[in-house]
Amino acid sequence: MEVTLLGTGDTTGTPTPGCDCDTCDEAKARDIERTRFSVHVRNERTDECLLIDASPDFRHQFLHRDVALPDEAIITHIHFDHLDGLGNVYRLLDDLPVHAADEVDPLTDESVADTIRSKYDYLDRVTVHDHAPHETFRACGLDVTLVPVEHPPLLCYGVVVSDPDTGAKLALTGDTCYDISDRSRAALSDADLMLADAIVPASLCEYHPLGGDHHGPDGVARTFGTKHMTREGALALADELNAEEVRLVHVAHFYPVEEAFEEPLAVDGERYRL
Repeated sequence: MEVTLLGTGDTTGTPTPGCDCDTCDEAKARDIERTRFSVHVRNERTDECLLIDASPDFRHQFLHRDVALPDEAIITHIHFDHLDGLGNVYRLLDDLPVHAADEVDPLTDESVADTIRSKYDYLDRVTVHDHAPHETFRACGLDVTLVPVEHPPLLCYGVVVSDPDTGAKLALTGDTCYDISDRSRAALSDADLMLADAIVPASLCEYHPLGGDHHGPDGVARTFGTKHMTREGALALADELNAEEVRLVHVAHFYPVEEAFEEPLAVDGERYRL
């Protein structure tokens, strides 16, 4: 299983357009990008490619990374930075099976699968496949499970991708706060590689209107506001779930410049073989 991090940034990415903060300036100087979130997984046995989340930066990502266009895709939730790249399927692909959860969100009265189906009804190349959370299905010859996480107010899912032949395991937390269920923690545990949402360091919680939440024994917030983990929360979760390797993703440009490019914060283009 070959994993390429196409997009490792949050909703505005780094560098952020129109921003002259030290972190954005340093990213430009280093020629580093964190575009909107997306992960490419190639099944090396079958040479099929699975896309996890369709970034609005789809075109840029596939032009600048040496990866094939996807054979199938997964959408974790309906925020635009994870969904709206699906429009790029037009005239690029003849067919794209898209997998998403069938659980109806009380806020929208639709499941993620329903929203994709209605929003992209003009794309006859997109075929939506509904799946129950925690039920494993096959995509690109790999075993895939959608794992409920906590990203209020919308339903959101992490993803587990396993190779049925080799046992290699990739876990993505999805956009989430630290407080996820025991069942979801069990599903995400013991990964060879975990990609964990870590939008900002905990020190920035003082600037959020709601502050931080889910404080550890050291008093450090593991959730920024209500929707995303802090760096410290993501690292704590990865440690608790026994991840062999962790890369921190969905990273904002608000990291202080002296911390913004430190390990294990990921940048676009990283590639891993599991």
